Amino acid sequence: MCREFGELSLKSPPGPKRTKRTKRLVQRVKQHLLRNKKKKSARKLAKSLNVSKTIIRRVIRDDLGLKSYVKCVAPKLTDTQKQKRFSFEIWARKNVRKSLARKILFSDEKRFDIDGVYNRQNDRIYAPNREQADENGGIHRKTKFPQGVMVWLRVCYDGVTRPVIIGNGTINHQRYIDEILPVALEDGQKLMGNEFTFQQDGVPAHK
Repeated sequence: MCREFGELSLKSPPGPKRTKRTKRLVQRVKQHLLRNKKKKSARKLAKSLNVSKTIIRRVIRDDLGLKSYVKCVAPKLTDTQKQKRFSFEIWARKNVRKSLARKILFSDEKRFDIDGVYNRQNDRIYAPNREQADENGGIHRKTKFPQGVMVWLRVCYDGVTRPVIIGNGTINHQRYIDEILPVALEDGQKLMGNEFTFQQDGVPAHK
């Protein structure tokens, strides 16, 4: 080949003939994923088609070029709500300038309790069996009514305000006026002067 063509042109071996990951299997998987309304996980699909999970994943990824996505949760808006949002967007684009955006004090609150944070998807324990996983911290125990505190914080272009920590009781409109708003006003004036916009969410105690 070198003498005749001046180079080597080698082909990769074709490998063994497919016995499980056939064109028929690819079509069945494609029909299920794209046409059937009732969806199955890759594990259940592999069990129903009598193939391994690895083969199903390769069919989905390599043969069909598909990726798995989690469903997103979004508000179910009516046509009137969509029109109101669109109108507000037009108003904001015409009236809100960078100088105005720098004069907005955003606020939000978060409850922290003694049970801590638990992420069902990402907090994993690796162990050879369930019993050993439980011994190594595989159980996140929660109390029925855990003790905790509510923390308020406000943020703007120029910085962050002091946190307001409410350790007992619930927040009604009077406590909001007496304990939350004075701190927001004082810190907002220190950061942005007397002229600024205070943004809060639509909780009844706030309104």
